[in-house]
Amino acid sequence: MMLAAALAASCVTTGAGGEVAAALLRSRIAERAATCGTLRLVIAPVEAVAAALPAPDQRRWRPPASLPREGFAIRRVGATTVVTAHGTRGLVYGAGWVLRHLEVAGGTARLRLPRPVDEAPAQPTRLTQIGYRPKNNSYDAWTLPMFARRIEDFALWGASGVQLIAPVSDDEATGPLFPAPPRETLAGIATIAHRLGLDVALYYPELGDYAKPGAVAAEMATFRRTLADLPFVDALYVPGGDPGHTAPDRLFPLVAAQAALLRTRAPGAPVYISSQGFDAAGFDAFYHELDKRPAWLTGIFVGPQTRDPLAVQRARIPARYPLILYPDIAHTMHAQFPVDRWWPEFALTEGREPINPRPAAYARIFAHLAPHAVGFVTYSEGVNDDFNQFLWFRLGWDPHTGLDSYAADYARVFIGDAAAAGLPAALEANWIGDPATNAGIDATLAHADAIRPAAFADWRIDALRYRAVYDALVRHRTISARARRRAALAAPDPVTARAILARPDGAVVDALLARLNALAERLWQGARLQLSVARYGASNVERGANLDRADTDLAGRAWIEAEMEKRWPIPDRSRRAEGALYDDLGRPDAEPHLVRGLGLSRDPQGFATAIDGIADRTLADGWAPSALDYAETLYDTPLRLHYAELDPRRHYRLTITYAGEDYTLPIRLVANGRYVLQDAFRRTDNPMQVTLDVPRAATARGTLDLAWSRPPGMGGSGRGKQVAETWLIPDPLSTGATRP
Repeated sequence: MMLAAALAASCVTTGAGGEVAAALLRSRIAERAATCGTLRLVIAPVEAVAAALPAPDQRRWRPPASLPREGFAIRRVGATTVVTAHGTRGLVYGAGWVLRHLEVAGGTARLRLPRPVDEAPAQPTRLTQIGYRPKNNSYDAWTLPMFARRIEDFALWGASGVQLIAPVSDDEATGPLFPAPPRETLAGIATIAHRLGLDVALYYPELGDYAKPGAVAAEMATFRRTLADLPFVDALYVPGGDPGHTAPDRLFPLVAAQAALLRTRAPGAPVYISSQGFDAAGFDAFYHELDKRPAWLTGIFVGPQTRDPLAVQRARIPARYPLILYPDIAHTMHAQFPVDRWWPEFALTEGREPINPRPAAYARIFAHLAPHAVGFVTYSEGVNDDFNQFLWFRLGWDPHTGLDSYAADYARVFIGDAAAAGLPAALEANWIGDPATNAGIDATLAHADAIRPAAFADWRIDALRYRAVYDALVRHRTISARARRRAALAAPDPVTARAILARPDGAVVDALLARLNALAERLWQGARLQLSVARYGASNVERGANLDRADTDLAGRAWIEAEMEKRWPIPDRSRRAEGALYDDLGRPDAEPHLVRGLGLSRDPQGFATAIDGIADRTLADGWAPSALDYAETLYDTPLRLHYAELDPRRHYRLTITYAGEDYTLPIRLVANGRYVLQDAFRRTDNPMQVTLDVPRAATARGTLDLAWSRPPGMGGSGRGKQVAETWLIPDPLSTGATRP
């Protein structure tokens, strides 16, 4: 260690004011190189560079002609490479550039600088959220040294700050994995961030009922204590909902008072409110408050559970208030940016919060949303979304960042093998289409296995390998489960069928499960990633603990065995023999009549797109596999099915399986825009089947359009119109009827 430190010190010298960035760069170079070779770096503020240079080079030094506040410049002066900026933040950004371009061959460090470098960020706000809370999939078990390393990485890659969830959010006050109390840890994180020159923002939900006497005064006292516990608070973000439920006419005066209190210690601190959770009436009230042009308000942040699209909000909100994105980078389903047409077997096993590099998807999302905003605070729940996190930092710095270039930098800095650059994109491709037929999944695992991480590599290569192994496990378990289900349903008797269903998945699956368990242990040791509730203390399965779902049934054994008790053989669920037109909604290859809408590539938040989803259940609960998945649309957009080439002389019946989340909403079903088949229908069981007569007039022209809607104007997540299966079944033609 002492030799490494001495090596790094010989590589990097500093001038007054550059100590923090220089120390950080020294430590990272020492992890990678055994000798400096010809590499000589000076890292110092502009005014201190000359004094830090070797005497022969001092006369050659020419400061940059212009240098933005957050920018940095890199110059070659004689044999010395100079990294300069106005202060610590810019110098750390420059150090990050050096690390991303540093080459190490045979243990010797080298840096190519073919031309001068001048860089500054495109977007002024580039933050990520840190939640030291039990819901988090990793951070609730972290110590301050772990946070220090993490925040240093954020800074090196261009973050402008971190946002801390206040310890008064909708969480338990303490957690079983906390190594220290929340207020102590949050104060430590704030100190770490400020040492690096980064901003510290506070995310502070308003959770009270402020119509009650004394509630506002009590909230102000709590806010005052929260500020007192934190050594630095540079900005305030207050969500309108998720969590919270305060109407705008009470929210705005409360936040105005909190803004005034904050600014007594941090003059000019920006204050933002979000539009989350509001219904249509709440949005009208929100816009009404903004039309008053409150001077204390800096801007609006826009995140999940927001019923008005970003472009609508930008058009409606006064131009004086900039918009900040609050994108969910952590989740794959039941979320702001669901994975497009995600196969049910992936959703059932890997779940809502898996390790989820999505380079192409998030590049599209950024390009779609960023023109309306001046920056972002990424909503993260730990380290499962690490690759996405650093991609947002680089896109916020330069929206034209190429995905290949970014992936190469990520591989170089965090893994140390250029072959790792292609792995995140390959993992994203694993989730396209049916896992049983996607042979690329096995190739991705071979790719992951061929990577040779450097000695300095951390938990990130284990995370990517865990995903690669899990995807392969899902593929081979899906193949096995479908084969068992087909064989069981074709068996001559229930005894034989039960024996088939009880067969194991086989040696390939056993080996993959063993690998997955070993990698989960490494990720707990390296990153405190909680991939299991029982083993690692995750708060619940939905919070990233997908190791607990790795061996969940995929064949529908419980449902098949329950059906055996009623009848044998079990009838074909699609009812093709009756001429039924069947849709297994939520299964991308089995919903031929679903009207998809714009599609998530053009409509990434799904405001005008049908979304495939899956209930928060498993097949062990006894549901038919086709009832577990569903299609839905958001807010006031109807869920639509379209049928063509129907026989206009026949009468049709419609059977529907309503299933999904356990909450219910009144549903209205209309045929062809005029025939009401259901009005204010509420599911009384989950799942639940109903059969309806379709008026002959609705199919008289050989087509049928069905549209499900929920009460207009609702807020929250916008979800709830969930339909799992439909059968459009013709009655037999009457005797003597002939086709025209």
